[in-house]
Amino acid sequence: MTDIPWLEPHNCMFPDTDEALQEPNGLLAVGGDLTPSRLLEAYKLGIFPWYDDSQPILWWSPDPRTVLFPADIHISRSLGKRLRRDNYRVSCDESFEQVVSSCATTYRKGQDGTWITSAMHRAYCRLHDMGIAHSVEVWIDEQLAGGLYGVAIGRVFFGESMFSTQTDASKIAFAHLAKQLHASGFAVIDCQVNNPHLMSLGAQQISRKRFTELLTHNIDHEDPNIWHDDWNRCLK
Repeated sequence: MTDIPWLEPHNCMFPDTDEALQEPNGLLAVGGDLTPSRLLEAYKLGIFPWYDDSQPILWWSPDPRTVLFPADIHISRSLGKRLRRDNYRVSCDESFEQVVSSCATTYRKGQDGTWITSAMHRAYCRLHDMGIAHSVEVWIDEQLAGGLYGVAIGRVFFGESMFSTQTDASKIAFAHLAKQLHASGFAVIDCQVNNPHLMSLGAQQISRKRFTELLTHNIDHEDPNIWHDDWNRCLK
């Protein structure tokens, strides 16, 4: 880590993202804190924190970047059938803290532990209290079956994590998110890094340069106030 810039407390400036390492891909800086001001500055620059309890705070800006353009959401035939059922309910910001906790504790094959540390949990709950971080919940028999959370700035939604305890519940949440964001003029959903689950939903990889351009054109727009809308209407 000796060649990686260490961030000073009370100084929210980041190195230029072009200085991020190629290996590990996107590692840009170490240290700092998870205050709302630093997190907001990071997201506006296309930077996000990702680390575990054994590490200092690590800041990343990978190249390529995984994104999904809301209009390009891919609804498979089987997912389409699930979306048309009436045995679930979708909500937004109804149970943010529970969604974050579930993302942290739900077992994922091949994953040892979680990057959603207690400090990260507190930080995103603060952003939620400020109206910046949001969750989408899927309820089956009024039990939380899946969901996701992320950060909305301007016309960009920065996805952080998702979980399922029942088949396709996180995909239902993501499909409703994409359709709602598309209807409200959002430009892009940041998915950060590639994985098969996201690619099956229509995500793609773009260069860091293109991602930065998307941020430049969309980050300073007013965030459409969609978070209290009816999240069941768009796909049923």
